[in-house]
Amino acid sequence: MTECEKTSITGKTREQITRRRFIAGAGATALSFTVIRPSLVRGYDANSKVDLGLIGCGGRGTWIAELFKQHGGYNVVAVADYFQDRADGCGGKLGVGNARRYTGLSGYRKLLDKVDAVAIESPPYFHPEQAAAAVAAGCHVYVAKPIAVDAPGCLSIGDSGKKATAKKLCFLVDFQTRADKFYMEALKRVRDGALGRFAFGEAIYHAGCPFKRMYKSWQDAPEDSENRLRAWGLDRILSGDIITEQNIHTLDVMSWIMDQEPIWAVGTGGRTVRPVGTCWDHFAILFEYPNNVGITFSSRQMEGHGTQPEGIRNRMFGSKGVLETEYGGQVIIRGENFYRGGRSPSIYKEGAVVNIANFYKNITSGNFDNSTVAPSVRSNLITILGRTAAYERRKVTWNEIIKSKKKLDANLKGLKA
Repeated sequence: MTECEKTSITGKTREQITRRRFIAGAGATALSFTVIRPSLVRGYDANSKVDLGLIGCGGRGTWIAELFKQHGGYNVVAVADYFQDRADGCGGKLGVGNARRYTGLSGYRKLLDKVDAVAIESPPYFHPEQAAAAVAAGCHVYVAKPIAVDAPGCLSIGDSGKKATAKKLCFLVDFQTRADKFYMEALKRVRDGALGRFAFGEAIYHAGCPFKRMYKSWQDAPEDSENRLRAWGLDRILSGDIITEQNIHTLDVMSWIMDQEPIWAVGTGGRTVRPVGTCWDHFAILFEYPNNVGITFSSRQMEGHGTQPEGIRNRMFGSKGVLETEYGGQVIIRGENFYRGGRSPSIYKEGAVVNIANFYKNITSGNFDNSTVAPSVRSNLITILGRTAAYERRKVTWNEIIKSKKKLDANLKGLKA
């Protein structure tokens, strides 16, 4: 029996039943998906596996799919990427046959009726459309951050999460910090009043450029749509710019600490060092929250020449103490309610492993509350609030952003469907 024919959580092989055959027999579409999903949970046994499709076969996509395989509860049975070489490279590593390696902008749709779940690891610009299509097809959804590059996209993801819950599907957004035991315990203590009354905070994401490997693709033909897609991390529309694509990690922790929306933001930034692309290489933002609480944020994707501190860090000052967090470093509460916390140097992998395990557990136990969606939507919108304030050099309010209908258009002319 091939990997693709192994028993999935339907309790049947793909030769015995497929979604298309089920739909044809039932004479329904979306309702059929809604009906079949709960049966997957009720019919689950210890030897069943979730058939998974990967959308986005770049470096992280291939890496995350390998973690899904290592978990033991998944069969990776299909992959999709715009580029044939990436689909083939990833499919070869994962043991996915040629017939289930899909290409083109809409190639991912061809795998939706062959899987129980999808992992979306494509450039962020595509996440809302791909997540919506997956939920409509009756698939559980595991999606990388950021969930979108504009406000309409964020709201679309929120809507897809609600539809998933209604259809008894799981929808999980992969933030590693929210799966880390030290972060979770520290934030629980903050909720219980460990810091007292908030005064002000700081958030930083200071690092070098993670996309230098993409420079050559961009330089070869910066106006060519395929080159832009290969070098998507240098494209402000495909990536959302560094504040959305990368800095969302620290802004998500800021949002987690505050547990409410900011009122407004002002800021600046630019591209001073980066030689290619349309993304900025630094931002400096001030967010104001209710009760006159201000949080400063700064980021860079450029050489720091040894200056410290750098990395993904947050500090929150209160009347009784200070919370300090560092991605991969120390999480601690100082002051009257001391919490020693600890370090998670392998958080990048360990957080993903925990999320993959939780995704499986939620699917097989029938937990469809999809609690990661709403906070992820808020964090993503915060990045867009700060980005807009910096781009336009003015004060931008939260209400303005959530009402925004402005949808970014990548204008990927000439690409194959």
